[in-house]
Amino acid sequence: MLRFLPLALLALTACGGTEPRYLIDSAPTETTAETAQVRMQVATLEMREVSLPAYAEESQILIEGADGALTPLDNALWADEPRRAVTLRLAEAISRGGSATVAAEPWPLETPAQAAVHVQVSDMVARAPGQSGGQFDLKGQFAISSYDHVVRERIRRFDISVPMPDASPAGIARASGQALQNLAIEITQELRR
Repeated sequence: MLRFLPLALLALTACGGTEPRYLIDSAPTETTAETAQVRMQVATLEMREVSLPAYAEESQILIEGADGALTPLDNALWADEPRRAVTLRLAEAISRGGSATVAAEPWPLETPAQAAVHVQVSDMVARAPGQSGGQFDLKGQFAISSYDHVVRERIRRFDISVPMPDASPAGIARASGQALQNLAIEITQELRR
């Protein structure tokens, strides 16, 4: 009996973990007058690890139904740990949109960054089509801190809604990527020279 146990465990392992995994999509980058690189007040900027609500840190992709309940979509997982993915997406988008050198914490250079961005997300929800649904909502606040007071420290609230093309995992991934792109633009504009 014991000699069959490793084979049974191997069979169970082979059956598990086959759910499709989805990346938070990067929003398309088009160079226009509106999206030209913004000159920023700082040369270096640290993106601190983003604080997400507990439900948004789950690996399952969730959707809010008409009754307000968050339920996981069948066979749909995030490809990366959400907190890490959101932090890296924001750092990448701010770097593309602005003139500063941007990196996620831990800051990789010997000389400290001139400023840091702290993002606290209070609401990160895909809402199914319905009365007020069919959209991806991203709400919370971000703070700009500056160790040497290179820029004025401040806190700003954000409230971003992006229409979802559909309630599929891919639709949610696209909408979440666009919402993060919109947040990155707000942060970049806040630090505009």
